[in-house]
Amino acid sequence: MTAKAIDRDETLKDFGEAVNMTAGELERYLETEESQKVGWKGAGGHEENVESIGHMEGRRIVELLRKPRAELSDDDLHHMRRVVGYVHRHLAEGGPAEDKEGSRWRYSLMNWGHDPLK
Repeated sequence: MTAKAIDRDETLKDFGEAVNMTAGELERYLETEESQKVGWKGAGGHEENVESIGHMEGRRIVELLRKPRAELSDDDLHHMRRVVGYVHRHLAEGGPAEDKEGSRWRYSLMNWGHDPLK
């Protein structure tokens, strides 16, 4: 097995563990007010109609989840590693001590395809 194949397999495994929502679950969540009100909107992006980085990521993650594995490009795999890194960093923060269910911390993670309450 080549180094690239090992990296591909590891990336797919890690992505599958980090993203614990299905494409359908994530797509439905992205339509909610909770999803749209959290996340960084870039420099100067405080307007109501500006999409957050996490929300854009969620749309990309839905595409990745629906794409056949054989059709995943190197760019897709690189993006999957980025998602895994974000989820791991955000989980390490631990979230609020109380009311994790209704927290911005949870909503932000869910934009990236991970529901910490699952």
